[in-house]
Amino acid sequence: MNEMETYNEKTFEDIKHIDSIGNEYWLARELQVVLNYKEWRKFEGVINKAKNACINSNVNMIDHFVGVDKLSKRANNAEVLIKDYQLSRYACYLIAQNGDSRKERIALAQTYFAVQTRKQELTEKEYSELTEDEKRFYQRSLTKKGNYSLNQAAKNAGVKNFDLFHNAGYKGLYNGETADDIAKRKGLRYREDILDNMGSDELIANLFRISQTEQKLKRDNISSEKEASQTHYTIGKNIREVIAKNGGAMPEKLPKPKKSLKELEKKNKLVSKVKNK
Repeated sequence: MNEMETYNEKTFEDIKHIDSIGNEYWLARELQVVLNYKEWRKFEGVINKAKNACINSNVNMIDHFVGVDKLSKRANNAEVLIKDYQLSRYACYLIAQNGDSRKERIALAQTYFAVQTRKQELTEKEYSELTEDEKRFYQRSLTKKGNYSLNQAAKNAGVKNFDLFHNAGYKGLYNGETADDIAKRKGLRYREDILDNMGSDELIANLFRISQTEQKLKRDNISSEKEASQTHYTIGKNIREVIAKNGGAMPEKLPKPKKSLKELEKKNKLVSKVKNK
């Protein structure tokens, strides 16, 4: 694994946080360490430049740089209030662009957040104008957020065995197939993500399964693991029946894309790295 890939997957994603409604964010104090800034004073100067760049781009700055002061314990056990920021991916991108480019990690961050921010911008285009791969990235982003919310709802409903719970949904939608069955049918490697190997239509069917199950768990105040799994199965089966009724292709009959989304991401990173040399 090269250094670029190491920092993408082992550093920037590892310090990413998800809030209660599935939105991602980074904390400035943690990003400071990753970007190799030893003094907060100097790093805050970079943050202020990034905030100005945000304003100059006619983007609402407070949506991307949220002040979150917190208590920090000193060596003598005294607690002091320190400044911090909750940063969007776009804010991290602007910070990287305004950082000291002589720092190797800043250069890595510039490429990483540029690729990721561009991917987010694609969601704002007319969906019909997107390529199939762009549609896949868009739908996969929605399924990630949807699964996060679904897991929260399932946990509140008493689910402890999440593999069993998610397989119930797959069984309903895929005529009895579990996640492992789907992976084997697609010829995937061990632990390779099945959702990263679906076309946009198949991802849409799964997103509908995810969102409808979450809503029903909440609406019906389901409070047992057995009932939650049965609900997930039933929703999946109902969606399958709707697809059949409308003459659509069953999800297991839809073609597997030539490249997984992970492979496409790596290709995009390599292209960006070459362009930035």
